[in-house]
Amino acid sequence: MKIIDPSHVFETPIDGEYGRALLKLCERAARTCYKSEGACTADSAGPFVRKIAQVKKHASVIEHANVTVRFICDRGVTHELVRHRIAAYSQESTRYCNYSGDKFGGEITVIRPPFWETHDPCYALWYKACKDAEEAYLGLLAKGASPQEARSVLPNSLKTEIVTTFNLRQWRHVFTLRAAKEAHPQMQQLMRPLLAEFKRWMPELFDDIHPEIPPAETTQPCK
Repeated sequence: MKIIDPSHVFETPIDGEYGRALLKLCERAARTCYKSEGACTADSAGPFVRKIAQVKKHASVIEHANVTVRFICDRGVTHELVRHRIAAYSQESTRYCNYSGDKFGGEITVIRPPFWETHDPCYALWYKACKDAEEAYLGLLAKGASPQEARSVLPNSLKTEIVTTFNLRQWRHVFTLRAAKEAHPQMQQLMRPLLAEFKRWMPELFDDIHPEIPPAETTQPCK
């Protein structure tokens, strides 16, 4: 059994020219409403989009631009993620992926929970549950069960990959909910680093989203 940490990969880059092109697209769309396209300049998109995106009745113009991100996380997180609309999702399928195969190393991969240190009794219980699930899964396959049948014993901690596309307005909404202190800790673990990258490359649209900084001690002992 392999244990990894969650991560993300941009499928459409938001840095450099592509990110600026998204802002220019939104500016042109917005200015169409007023027929003021002639006011577009090389540097006008950022300030213009920043202003108009923060006015709720005009924020629909940033729905014209999409960004796609691949999340590597556990399946429990994706159960929350796919509740967001409007979106496009393509997820690793446990119906068709046979984790006993060579390309998976003949083992399952699970996501390390951020709640417990490795010496914590809760971590030991989690590890045993995942290991038992792996043994049962591989055992079912060995006895002739299909992957879609054997998957019934796989844990929520199973690693999955989900390619996710939101428009920029929806990304703002997702970060507001899923990077906040009220969000599930594993969702925060996934979303906060991603929000930091959006802030870095598109501050005009994301600098006003300020989830509360988590406390320095992020792990809790098992009781």
